[in-house]
Amino acid sequence: MSVSQSVSASNNPGAPLAAGSGLAPKVPAGGPAGGPAGSDDGLQAMGMSPGASVSSHPLDRPITTLTWSDPFKWLARGWHDFGQAPLIGLFFGACFVAMGWGLLAMFKYAATYTLALSAGFLLMGPFLCLGLYQASRAMERGLKPSLGACMMAWRQKGGAMATFGFMLLIIEMIWGRAAMIVFAVSFDGVPQFDGTVHQLLTPEYLPFVSTYLTVGALFAGLIFSLSVISIPMILEEKVDAISAALSSLRLVLTQTGVMLLWGALITAIIALGMLPGFLGLLIAGPLVGHASWHAYRAAFGASAPAQEV
Repeated sequence: MSVSQSVSASNNPGAPLAAGSGLAPKVPAGGPAGGPAGSDDGLQAMGMSPGASVSSHPLDRPITTLTWSDPFKWLARGWHDFGQAPLIGLFFGACFVAMGWGLLAMFKYAATYTLALSAGFLLMGPFLCLGLYQASRAMERGLKPSLGACMMAWRQKGGAMATFGFMLLIIEMIWGRAAMIVFAVSFDGVPQFDGTVHQLLTPEYLPFVSTYLTVGALFAGLIFSLSVISIPMILEEKVDAISAALSSLRLVLTQTGVMLLWGALITAIIALGMLPGFLGLLIAGPLVGHASWHAYRAAFGASAPAQEV
């Protein structure tokens, strides 16, 4: 390509380029990637495709400034999605109920292991919501979601999902060990425990319960910070698990007040959903799952590259 052709192309980015020129139009500032255009040659040297922008990486993209009313809007949109695909929501809600019944059975017959198992169930929640994210994602594009596609949504980004799951598994193992340590230092030997929730409210067990809840809150806060929008981001974008987790953490650290409100709303909804006998999770689980998709879209959707469903 001649020098005059290069100058002409740079002055008219929309003009077609000569075949074999090795050049491609640059992404204009403020385009889909949300950042300034960069050098194609430099991007190719970095292993990036021509026309891509350095700021297209989720760690470089701007985060939408959220307001205190946004979490309530996410819940409203989540409720709308649940109404649009109730059978899909009820299916995943039933899975949450089954998890609750399993935890209750463990509490009755092997209370010592309930602490670690509860942490594992908490970690499974975001992955169980993956099908709900897929349903909201399809409806956002005007498509009708199917249960089969929602159940198999993990296959779209299997590698990144597996990496993220392994990272959470490490946290769960540490949390489980911490829970066992709390149990060990709280009692001399194995306590005479009949497996009822009311017994935990007696003065004898209150120090143990308060300590466990404090430790659990620390780990739960860490998991929330790393996963609040990670899995929707992995599902929607070409991003690795570590970048998604760090983006989620960045969101929580930069929009702390709103995200604390969102975490409190999730906690309250799930706690109410445990009554009666975890049956409320039939509604609470899908509601939170769909709403979490809209939380991701509110924070990063404006600069997220569009993907096919």
